[in-house]
Amino acid sequence: VQLQACGGGLVQAGDSLRLSCAASERAASGRSFRTYSLAWFRQTPGKEREFVGAIFRNSGTTYYADSVKGRFTISRDNAKNTVYLQMNSLKPEDTAIYFCAAGSTLIQSTVTRADAYAYWGQGTLVTVSS
Repeated sequence: VQLQACGGGLVQAGDSLRLSCAASERAASGRSFRTYSLAWFRQTPGKEREFVGAIFRNSGTTYYADSVKGRFTISRDNAKNTVYLQMNSLKPEDTAIYFCAAGSTLIQSTVTRADAYAYWGQGTLVTVSS
């Protein structure tokens, strides 16, 4: 599956932003979008990619990093092959490049691991000014 993230930008602290990640179903495996668990990660220069949130493929169960819990919401629209990240009450420390990711074999113990995801979008930059 190919992923295309968008929606990043420059906002002020306290503002909201919604990221989108559209997926094409073109894949050698022939798997459809709904069979993938989806996640958002973020990365700043010199640091490892950090888990933000994930949504499982069947149950729709969501998981969040403690740093964004209560402020960010991940959702998916299988009819549109799109996953969203609604970010509220943004803080300067949320500044990062945000990546969407898809994986078909995730379990609860691996959902926060970047190496558990086989497909990645190109990233979209979110900058939060103080």
